[in-house]
Amino acid sequence: MIRALYTAASGMLAQQLNLDNIANNLANASTTGFHNRRLQFQDLIYQNIIAPGAAATQQTTLLSGRQVGLGARPASSEIIQTEGNFDATGNPLDMAIQGQGFFQITLPTGDLAYTSSGAFHLDQNRNIVTAQGDPLTPNITIPSNALSVIRSGREPGKCSDA
Repeated sequence: MIRALYTAASGMLAQQLNLDNIANNLANASTTGFHNRRLQFQDLIYQNIIAPGAAATQQTTLLSGRQVGLGARPASSEIIQTEGNFDATGNPLDMAIQGQGFFQITLPTGDLAYTSSGAFHLDQNRNIVTAQGDPLTPNITIPSNALSVIRSGREPGKCSDA
């Protein structure tokens, strides 16, 4: 009886984590560059009640035996790498990647990192940076005498990966 309660409790905990993950995906649905996550689950150990090959009667044996599962647990969180929606932002520096890929940025530590968020602006030195101030790599500087910014392949200021 106690084993059944522990098995049920592990399943309820796994389902609660799954619901929390779904709620997080919904809460961040409009966040620029956000990718949904999907939880992966795995079985906990099985307990052999009757070993495979044990005698069922005097003349027959159980080929597969009988096992009781002891529940489930979350194994991993998979990031679903799909292309987001393209939304008009009016900011000529906002960009989107059509298909697979990421923007390469440099973190304050000097390490390279990758983001799918295409929301960019200019810093005080007129470098294109993320909302956190991390510059694109390679660095792109807009001259102070530039009249406009035009990207090839799209109308200026018409899209951002969401």
